[in-house]
Amino acid sequence: MILTGQNFIGSERTGMGRNTFRAVNPATGDLLPISFYEATEAEVGSAVLKAEAAFQEYKEQSSEDRALFLEAIGDELWALGDELIERCMSETALPAARLNGERMRTTNQLKMFASLVREGSWVDARIDTAIPDRQPLPRPDIRQMQVPLGPVGIFGASNFPLAFSVAGGDTASALAAGCPVVVKAHPLHPGTSEMVAQAIVSAANKTGMPDGVFSLVQGTSVEVGMAIVLHPRITAVGFTGSFRGGKALFDAANQRNTPIPVFAEMGSSNPIFLLPGAVSARGEGLASGLVGSLNMGVGQFCTNPGLVIANESTETSQLLEAMGDLVSKTASGTMLSEGIKDNYEAGVNRLTSFPGVEIVSEGISGQGKNQVPSKIFKTKATDFLGQSGLEEEVFGPSTLSVIAEGKDQMLEVARKMQGHLTATIHGTDADLEEYKDLIHILERKVGRLLFNGYPTGVEVGQAMVHGGPYPATTAPQSTSVGTGAIKRFVRPVCYQDFPQASLPLALRDHNPLNIWRLINGELKKK
Repeated sequence: MILTGQNFIGSERTGMGRNTFRAVNPATGDLLPISFYEATEAEVGSAVLKAEAAFQEYKEQSSEDRALFLEAIGDELWALGDELIERCMSETALPAARLNGERMRTTNQLKMFASLVREGSWVDARIDTAIPDRQPLPRPDIRQMQVPLGPVGIFGASNFPLAFSVAGGDTASALAAGCPVVVKAHPLHPGTSEMVAQAIVSAANKTGMPDGVFSLVQGTSVEVGMAIVLHPRITAVGFTGSFRGGKALFDAANQRNTPIPVFAEMGSSNPIFLLPGAVSARGEGLASGLVGSLNMGVGQFCTNPGLVIANESTETSQLLEAMGDLVSKTASGTMLSEGIKDNYEAGVNRLTSFPGVEIVSEGISGQGKNQVPSKIFKTKATDFLGQSGLEEEVFGPSTLSVIAEGKDQMLEVARKMQGHLTATIHGTDADLEEYKDLIHILERKVGRLLFNGYPTGVEVGQAMVHGGPYPATTAPQSTSVGTGAIKRFVRPVCYQDFPQASLPLALRDHNPLNIWRLINGELKKK
């Protein structure tokens, strides 16, 4: 595929801007071929207006046609072959095996949402039939279902150039809901983004979707993203990235004349609580598992375990020593960009500036471009509780061990915590009984609770929650992974006393879609 560096305004390619930029190979620092056009405000506006023009036609596509579109995107991604992986490797320094796995995850997400659209019950149809002779007043016929919001702005993530990017979960769930999307490509992988955008446009053309159902704009400036968020025809935003970026979009969206929801996943430190029975019974295995999770993807996962909380004991000291030994033998890894590397180094330097924080171990320093070593720090729970800022995420392969004096102090640490994507408990059955209050505390702090596992790796399925209370996300009632993600881009509408012929198919008496519906309080298909 020949890259052009242009934006996709629907199926049209444009390059109106004077400013261009190029991708950088993070492993070498070399500029990659092809200059990419920074989208102008006019191009962003055209993309949004095309999405608005396409909305009604796309919304009315049959479930089968929309499902076929989603599946066709997956087929087109595979048709790009090794060329996609090679370009992505050069833009991210991620290995081919990781990227092929990520492409598989991306296409599986698309297939999952296609199946959801076909099945249809996600519209949550509810019917209360009329009771004309009810006293003292008749009951009208009232029918409710979820309907798509309208054009959605999507922001690609830096650390998942396929699965959380142009054709990732945000795009897949918005398209499944019936919403056209305008995607802001992440500037760290513009060539990858252009190739995936071409795959989506090709799928849209082959399946007869309206022009404007998908657009892609490129750019390094804040203005490109803000032009999407502030456009009056955009009805919602999906974002995966830093707290600073997500909060800026959230604030801007809420200052519009018509505020809109921003579903921003902004990362977290994902605390892991090590209970005494588990530390005593399997300390060596815990050390290996924790270090493996810490180093996965050079720590560049939003579910990286940045905090480990344990009670002071001889076994805990031995576990930390074992972790330190493993980390000291770990080679440095290449981060996604110089900026991300600099932020990591600033983050670990910030940790060491706090009184009571000491380094336990660090990995082998590398000489390559943008390489960083893993690091383990520790502090006492009294210092953690007495200083704000130690809970903040350091994006990269580091973790802070917090040593509590006992159960009560461990629970106090948990209560102090803000919102996170995940929390993990390692323990025995006896531990869980003794520390049952910990579960109750953490239920209010996170979107996903794990037992005897590790948070890195988010299963894509029906029951997954990838979200959590602020500041992990701006919308704790939602998830960005799993079929529940579709609910972000819909809203309920009810129809009162409408004739059958004017009702949506999902609400008609004879149930032509054959979906499960709540009828007079009873779930049924008939």
